Amino acid sequence: MLGPVEVLRGDTTLELGPRQRRVLLTRLLIEDGRPVSLGEICRDLWQGSQPPGVVSSVRAHISRLRSVLDPMRQGRSQILTNGPAGYALKVPREARDTVLFDESVTRAREAVSRGQLEVAREELDAGLSLWRGEALGEATEHAFAAREVTRLNHAQQDAKELQAAILIKLGDVNRAISIAESLTVSVPLREDAWALLMRALYGAGRSVEALQQYESFRAMLARELGLDPSPGLRDLHTAILRHDTAVLGDPRMVRSTTLLSTGLGNVAEPLVGRAEETAHLAATLQAAATARTQWAVLTGERGTGKTRLLDEMAVQAEAAGFAVTRISGNLALTEGRSIGQVCPITQLLDDLRQSDTPAQDGVDEAPLTVLLRELGQEPRLCVIDDLDWAPPEFHALLRQLTAFLRDVPVAVVCALQNADDSVTGGLLADLARHGATWIHLEPLVVADVAELLTARGEDASAEDAALLHRRCEGNPFILGELLKLPPGRRTGPAARVPVSIHRIVQARLAELPTEVRAVLASAAADGESLDIDLLAGVHSMSRERLLPLLDVAVTARVLTWDADADEPTTGTYRFLEMYREIVLSTLTPSARQLLHAALARELTRRGNAEPAWLARHLRAAGPMASAAELAAASRHQDAGSALVSIPTARRLIPGPRENGSVDL
Repeated sequence: MLGPVEVLRGDTTLELGPRQRRVLLTRLLIEDGRPVSLGEICRDLWQGSQPPGVVSSVRAHISRLRSVLDPMRQGRSQILTNGPAGYALKVPREARDTVLFDESVTRAREAVSRGQLEVAREELDAGLSLWRGEALGEATEHAFAAREVTRLNHAQQDAKELQAAILIKLGDVNRAISIAESLTVSVPLREDAWALLMRALYGAGRSVEALQQYESFRAMLARELGLDPSPGLRDLHTAILRHDTAVLGDPRMVRSTTLLSTGLGNVAEPLVGRAEETAHLAATLQAAATARTQWAVLTGERGTGKTRLLDEMAVQAEAAGFAVTRISGNLALTEGRSIGQVCPITQLLDDLRQSDTPAQDGVDEAPLTVLLRELGQEPRLCVIDDLDWAPPEFHALLRQLTAFLRDVPVAVVCALQNADDSVTGGLLADLARHGATWIHLEPLVVADVAELLTARGEDASAEDAALLHRRCEGNPFILGELLKLPPGRRTGPAARVPVSIHRIVQARLAELPTEVRAVLASAAADGESLDIDLLAGVHSMSRERLLPLLDVAVTARVLTWDADADEPTTGTYRFLEMYREIVLSTLTPSARQLLHAALARELTRRGNAEPAWLARHLRAAGPMASAAELAAASRHQDAGSALVSIPTARRLIPGPRENGSVDL
């Protein structure tokens, strides 16, 4: 499956037949033995436009596959089975190269943790040698394969980065250079690849080229995203300039160079709209200073400013004499200020063990024992970010701490996105029973935006603040990105979408199933708020089928759900203003015209659409709107309808008069 899909019996490659049959085989393989219904197979293979006789075609392909995969069967096949839930392919896990690859990478990481670099290199070489091309071959264009293709591609990139890092450690820098160079081409915005290339070049005595690679990446990052390289990469650049072997001697085999804020530097923008939350956190510190252990839970969606608020608390804590420990549920801040994949328990223990308290000689102490001993030594603030990403064993350790950590000058603040997540449910219940402080970050209000503009010295009116608030909808991160633009580009007809926001939303869209993206495109063409019945009609599906697709987009934070104030169970799906613009920007002009034409046809069929609404879609449909549609639409309007004045309409009716006019 790591390339064009093949089936081998011994050394013989089996003949699978035409492309559609190979795609069907892939569809069954990625389910890992779970059944797939006949209807789902038809939809996935033909992606919505099913030709006549599609069911018979699928059954014929199934029969042919059975004869190839299980030629010696007597009676019902035990490999390609059929039951009430659908068809299932029963293939041993070890018979799939995707499983073999994953297991090789896992063994390599375990070997690295034991210091067995040669073993790790051999495992990675074996795993990566299984790749023969693009994962899942001809199925890559199908929506059902998107998630698995993305997972496998990311796993391959991670494995190659680990391979290059190991080769640098082993001194095989020329091979490491080759691998790192290929990574900078295939994933040009991934900093790890550039960091590895710079290290390998320096190790080969080519420090000038290493510095040139940094400048190439810095220029591309500024051009594409308007960003600077991370502090981790800048530190590496400085180390190469200074030939700092203390830094360059450690390749830092990490998987990401995204940055965590240290919380101790000067903040460019004032913190607005968070006075109440800041007061709660300050009270938590004051209570902890009196030797009463305090717990706090900080929740909020991405971009609401959790990390920024924790930065402010860390500064206050240090000023009050607290030692500050900051860890992440899924990422660890390394000495180079980049992020490594380190267990949060290890992060916490490593930080606390830097104290002067001697460990018990010859005793392998349990983590809880170490924490209970070390945390009472001095006033300390423990900040745990991304708690919802932490593994179960870390949650279990924190639950033990809530029971035993009492009457010591410690404040523990846990930050996460969603307090209703079942993953953290047990821990949060324990914290509630122990009187934890709960803080939820709501979006900023218009007054907060006005305050920030004033603090920046901008002469902005109340209307300017309101327009800016509407565009960012109170999200502090989006607001900050908008404020990097010139005032005339933030709102109004000349408004632009910040490159960073554009990239983030594009990445979210790429991860959505094809069917969801198609619905979002139609919705964006129609307007900011979604008309469920209109979209269901355009895509020929029931409301029951459509609504789960919209919920997928809400989960991905491309759409939002506005509940009615009086009846929370009802409401409206809608786009954030900029998100709709981004969805539309992914469409070609002809694709937009086709969408507007489809929307106009459905509105005409319904017969009760507002004239201006229908006219807008017909105007935007351009040459894709037919004469029949224009004529049918005109029956719902007065003789003086705006439709007659649509400029493109005169070109759309077959057989126009010589003066270009038309009869509707």
